[in-house]
Amino acid sequence: MVCLMNELLELDVGMKVLEVGTGSGYHAATIAEIVAPLDVDRSKWGKVYSIEIDEILAQRAIQNLKSAGYSDRVVVIVGDGSVGYPPHAPYDRILVTAAAPRVPPPLVDQLAPGGLMVIPIGPPHSLWGQELLVVRKDLKGSVSTKKAGAVAFVPLRGREGWR
Repeated sequence: MVCLMNELLELDVGMKVLEVGTGSGYHAATIAEIVAPLDVDRSKWGKVYSIEIDEILAQRAIQNLKSAGYSDRVVVIVGDGSVGYPPHAPYDRILVTAAAPRVPPPLVDQLAPGGLMVIPIGPPHSLWGQELLVVRKDLKGSVSTKKAGAVAFVPLRGREGWR
């Protein structure tokens, strides 16, 4: 799933990415390998901002990322990712790793023109009753969505999630 989601995001060197739902930090690290690879000059690096609602998970992810050498490419924030992270918006790419009831408007607002978001949508605890969507914002700000297949994710928590 990590590989598929990264492919759908069409990641490239230098992109600024928001990940909603840090978990262990693994997915953020895979993104960092693409947007800020070690064999590219640091001035061309992108950055991954990963927001986690569970403080204990966030602290573990921070330690995991630090010990694996990613703390200069991934920033972990404790907060409600369902509303995004405005201080560093707009983002070239947004990845949501938990199923939302609908595409959260604050995340669409924080997506840069020309940006992509990958997000699972559907009811919690539904075996394959969720759909992975690719949300594209064109250069004029119009938004379109494309279905990318059935998935099963934990529910998105927060104001724009399943509370």
